[in-house]
Amino acid sequence: MLKIKTPKKGRIKRDLEKRAPKLVETGKKTLILHGTKTSSVLNSVLTEIYHLKKDNAVKYSRRNDNIRPFESGGESSLEFFSLKTDCSLFLFGSHSKKRPNNLVIGRTYDHHVYDLVEIGVENFKSMNSFTYDKKLAPQIGSKPFFAFIGEGFESVEELKHLKEILLDLFHGEVVTNLNLAGLDRVYVCTAISSNKVFFTHCALRLKKSGTIVPRMELVEVGPSMDMVFRRHRLPDDSLRKEAMKIAPELTKKKVCLVKKMLFAI
Repeated sequence: MLKIKTPKKGRIKRDLEKRAPKLVETGKKTLILHGTKTSSVLNSVLTEIYHLKKDNAVKYSRRNDNIRPFESGGESSLEFFSLKTDCSLFLFGSHSKKRPNNLVIGRTYDHHVYDLVEIGVENFKSMNSFTYDKKLAPQIGSKPFFAFIGEGFESVEELKHLKEILLDLFHGEVVTNLNLAGLDRVYVCTAISSNKVFFTHCALRLKKSGTIVPRMELVEVGPSMDMVFRRHRLPDDSLRKEAMKIAPELTKKKVCLVKKMLFAI
């Protein structure tokens, strides 16, 4: 048997520490991949989502013939790229006669595919098609608002799943304190029907209102598109149970907090 040595110093050790599980997770990285064939519309969609997440995304332009997220055995290459780039979210674009402008958004746990949502892109408008002051473009590190309009996001299982994945995709790193100046954009998702969502991206302008609270105005800056829900796959029960485990350190902290409250009473 060969002895495996754990690196104790140097670049390899630092890289392993970055990838190690953390009690407080940092922002999730997104992997963007192309299928065997893509359309110009889909290429624009992937490029602009990469632009919105440029500070926390990895984009490959090479075509991938053997990635089929919903098929058994078609996930191995996807999981390899996830491990290689240390990404826990991914977008996979493909185009065919049966499924034109097809976009698969998914999450991984421990670099294994956790869940998937497949949507079709219609009526896409790029950032360049909107006229606005370029100073309103989102800045790296800024935090977005989210607006989900429609009862479907609370009652329809497919839309609830899509909402969960979109929040994970765009919300960025979890922070405890916010600067009002850093809240400069809004993602608006409107449920048009049980399987169709209108998605748009707006800049947030703060103007004087005569009070302490500023007046807010929305300026559409793109991209915008109709997301037609096609299919989805929920996580396996065993994988979900594993992903939902609470770290022992956090459990101990909760126990100590409860004891302090009891003593205080």
